[in-house]
Amino acid sequence: MSDYQNYIQNAAGVISDNGSAWGSIDAEYTARMKMQNRFQTGLDIAKYTAGIMRKDMAEYDADSASYTQSLGCWHGFIAQQKMIAVKKHHGTTNKRYLYLSGWMIAALRSEFGPLPDQSMHEKTSVPKLIEELYTFLRQADARELRHLFKDLDAARSAGDAAAETEAQSKIDNFETHVVPIIADIDAGFGNEEATYLLAKQMIEAGACSIQIENQVSDEKQCGHQDGKVTVPHSDFLAKINAVRYAFLELGVDDGVIVARTDSLGAGLTKQIAVTNEPGDLGDQYNAFLDCEELTPAQMNNGDVVIHRDGSLVRPKRLASGLFQFKAGTGEDRCVLDCITSLQNGADLIWIETEKPHVGQIGAMVNRIKEVVPNAKLVYNNSPSFNWTLSFRQQAYDAMVEAGEDVSAYDRDALMNESYDDTDLSNRADDMIQNFQRDGARDAGIFHHLITLPTYHTAALSTDNLAKGYFGEEGMLAYVKGVQRKEIRQGLACVKHQDMAGSNIGDDHKEYFSGDAALKASGEDNTMNQFG
Repeated sequence: MSDYQNYIQNAAGVISDNGSAWGSIDAEYTARMKMQNRFQTGLDIAKYTAGIMRKDMAEYDADSASYTQSLGCWHGFIAQQKMIAVKKHHGTTNKRYLYLSGWMIAALRSEFGPLPDQSMHEKTSVPKLIEELYTFLRQADARELRHLFKDLDAARSAGDAAAETEAQSKIDNFETHVVPIIADIDAGFGNEEATYLLAKQMIEAGACSIQIENQVSDEKQCGHQDGKVTVPHSDFLAKINAVRYAFLELGVDDGVIVARTDSLGAGLTKQIAVTNEPGDLGDQYNAFLDCEELTPAQMNNGDVVIHRDGSLVRPKRLASGLFQFKAGTGEDRCVLDCITSLQNGADLIWIETEKPHVGQIGAMVNRIKEVVPNAKLVYNNSPSFNWTLSFRQQAYDAMVEAGEDVSAYDRDALMNESYDDTDLSNRADDMIQNFQRDGARDAGIFHHLITLPTYHTAALSTDNLAKGYFGEEGMLAYVKGVQRKEIRQGLACVKHQDMAGSNIGDDHKEYFSGDAALKASGEDNTMNQFG
């Protein structure tokens, strides 16, 4: 018996048990509603998607070609359309996730208006957006299943047994739009208790994976800005523990923690780590501090002094009260951060870099793998990078190293449009196209994400529409640039009433009211113009 028939049979049993009072309730309609709402709670989603993510991690360990990807989403509709497009173009959502970016919440979802990525937005907006993303994905399930149910009804009405079998098969093998989400908790929005409380809300909203960074919570900066301040490892590990306890308390035993290090670009710390003996983790952290030796006579009022290797040293302290690390230690600090996090509860690591360079990333990951062989990386394919310039520079440098003639190119002007169709440009574009595959194979990158893609696509498409619509093109700018493309590319949202749930609502009215239902999808509905 198919899953669908099982749903019907179970519903029929419940209805029968309640006698004639439930006589107007239809078992098949009940089954359809249950299938359209497979996930009852956010915890249902978190448990389901955590299993998917763990499976994908194991498959990546066996074959690096099995890496995963995601695009950042700042609204439920964006997430919905992304996963509808994935199913439409690729046939499956397998290994395609969602990413929830703290940057986009700050810039687009705060009641304060646009904010920089500095943890100034309401932390409750994070679980609210997770809930919103999954609400829209669940609605995408309901909409697609609704169309399959209508296909089944049409086949039955036509007496077409083959079409009925095909429709039944599609219903039974339906793949949900609900996929794992990697959700950004910034630096935890406070101490470890605050981190735990927010993590719980995020998990209850559906998050199976939480990404946390090692910056100071109240000094937090965007990973691609200056002025980043890190915390000692003990502080960061306490927050990793807090997230793990939240997962376990809520029964998501295989929840995934992504530990992000910003140490590569962070030259400052707010506090000196506690150390109990030479060589412990606190001592290792303090060893990176930029210090100067001094005698007791050289000490000034208010100086902070460390006893190191038999000598007194004074960490260099800025006017802000922050201490600075020695120049050139960022990579070593990143490696130590990642090893320490993986050895103390994190499942995946994230290294925030200043450019997309497989060699640079791979060199760090290979050092980490010497200690933690199955280390896996989540990597930000960030819009903060100038990808064209970076890879043209990399292609130029590779040509120089190979002894090729580069006299036709000016390395300081490689963004010039005149280079667009050159051999150098084509090589660079090939490197960009293969970056994710190469990074998965050579740099241990399990998951590639773009943090802010839909922020930029919304800006670009709106700019193009506004340019034409308020100019000479007028309405043609919308019709030619938007609607005609929607129709020809088969975008479901061209029938925006259906996408918003109008037909689902009509079905419910029919279930509830029978022939008396007043439905919106009659012949006068202009949505019918789209076939």
